[in-house]
Amino acid sequence: MSVADGAFLRGIEEFNRTEFFAAHETWEAIWLGASGGDKDFLQATIQFAAAFHHWKNGNPRGALALLRRGQEKLAGFPCSYRGIRVDLLREQGGAWIDALAGNAAAPDGPPKIELANASTG
Repeated sequence: MSVADGAFLRGIEEFNRTEFFAAHETWEAIWLGASGGDKDFLQATIQFAAAFHHWKNGNPRGALALLRRGQEKLAGFPCSYRGIRVDLLREQGGAWIDALAGNAAAPDGPPKIELANASTG
């Protein structure tokens, strides 16, 4: 496992503990040295973390804008990428976009990033 992989996993742990600002900072450090599709993917995770940081701090408009941008970036990725369930993250992101836009009730809590396994792609 490379240092970037270890940091990416640490960012997932931070995100799942609702430490969104910490996850944002962790992933941004990797993003700075990334390129191509990996850079776009990392930017999407950073945008998700920043969105939920805004949400947690009472800024639903900022959260919605960042979440939409992150969701757009994730649209081009397969169901599993970098060892996580992108399909599930997109699904949860869509539910939150609907809620923040006033079209649905808010989910029980922020998304959780789940690790993929061999059966999910």
